[in-house]
Amino acid sequence: MNAALNHPILRRALSIPPSYFVFAMLLFVLWVARPHMLNLNIMGIFIRQIVPLGILVLGQLLVMRVRSIDLSGGGVILLVNYFISSGLFPGASLTFFIAIGLATGTAIGLFNGYMVARRRVSAVIVTLAVSIVLLGFVQFLSSGKPPGDVPAMFGEIYNTRWGPLPTPVLFWFALTGLMMIFLSRTVFGRYVASVGESAEAAHFAGVPVERTVILAHTLAGFIAAIAALVQTASIAVGSVRVGLDLPILAVAATILGGVVFGRGEGGVLGPFFGALSFALLFVVMTVFGIDEPGKLIAQGLIILLAAIFYGLRSGNAN
Repeated sequence: MNAALNHPILRRALSIPPSYFVFAMLLFVLWVARPHMLNLNIMGIFIRQIVPLGILVLGQLLVMRVRSIDLSGGGVILLVNYFISSGLFPGASLTFFIAIGLATGTAIGLFNGYMVARRRVSAVIVTLAVSIVLLGFVQFLSSGKPPGDVPAMFGEIYNTRWGPLPTPVLFWFALTGLMMIFLSRTVFGRYVASVGESAEAAHFAGVPVERTVILAHTLAGFIAAIAALVQTASIAVGSVRVGLDLPILAVAATILGGVVFGRGEGGVLGPFFGALSFALLFVVMTVFGIDEPGKLIAQGLIILLAAIFYGLRSGNAN
């Protein structure tokens, strides 16, 4: 088995993020079945739907690069949505809502990072527990009922366009570009790469491993809050279930993008195309009249593909 995994052709194939193959396959299917759907205006509408996922992926790839994981993004989205839609802050400005949302996500990310790096708690356990606690907290405050409507100013911004593309899509593209620069051009980006390669070796090389992991989780919480603001603007109402499926989809898109725990061969573009693949998947499903159960099955198969890819890649690395 190891000899097969070390075959040059297979090693070369495994070095290419599978998100590129999935994206190309879905694009080809769409081109054959409904070429008119490839219009930039039409595609922009579908891509806009997965912008919160695409933003959440940016935080996920960051923590996975330091051999961790964050499953609390759904809870962050839910709590920020409640703050905005519940009427707790009547007459609050857009700036206030953005500030409280970002502060909330950052604080939760800092707590996650502290528990994972300083207290050595399993990242899966602590971030999943945080998400469950936040879900219960929101349901307690709202008595299990949708809180209310989101202020109209969120929808007004969300529905603007720059040329043929919606503003949220361009915003996601800009954030992706910033993450690429951040990881490739900054000292922290080099720390992240070092910790991902070997935390022990990074420690002996003088890299502040603990601080790097804490900061990665803190930034992931901050990015999850950005995703929460966009998600809240997109649905325009309060919800006690919004965003709960996004963390696992973000993990799948990240792994499909070639970023596995501690290894970031897919960079930022690999997970970016992983998220885009979900957008194209929804388009293809809609074109062929596949309903919600079918879409859930397809999402599950993609997650399974991500898990298989992670297993093959880990075996190849060993």
